Amino acid sequence: MMYLKAFLFAGTVCLICQLVLDNTKLTPGHITSAVTVIGAILSFLGIYDKIVLCCGAGATTLIANFGHMLYQAGIAGYAEGGVLGLFSNLLCSSGIAIVSVVVFSFVFAMIFKARD
Repeated sequence: MMYLKAFLFAGTVCLICQLVLDNTKLTPGHITSAVTVIGAILSFLGIYDKIVLCCGAGATTLIANFGHMLYQAGIAGYAEGGVLGLFSNLLCSSGIAIVSVVVFSFVFAMIFKARD
């Protein structure tokens, strides 16, 4: 049942994003940023944790999870070290995601040829 919930949640989010992309003048960058911010807002409201518990990997593989992760890291860092802790914990927690995106992008750019 968890696989079905994960598939339905992630598929629904992707469907909504694709519909927004097809029917508006927003670019993929706009949509990616918006979904990341929505993930942070849902985390602030305490909803995203419940979504993760319900849908599992369907919620943790989306870009919205990056917003959730940034928010949670910021709150934990602020609780530990104030404003300075907020920024240091934010960089420590999100660093692995950012580095992996850069490395994978480089590897795939070397393997595949870009379309003209």
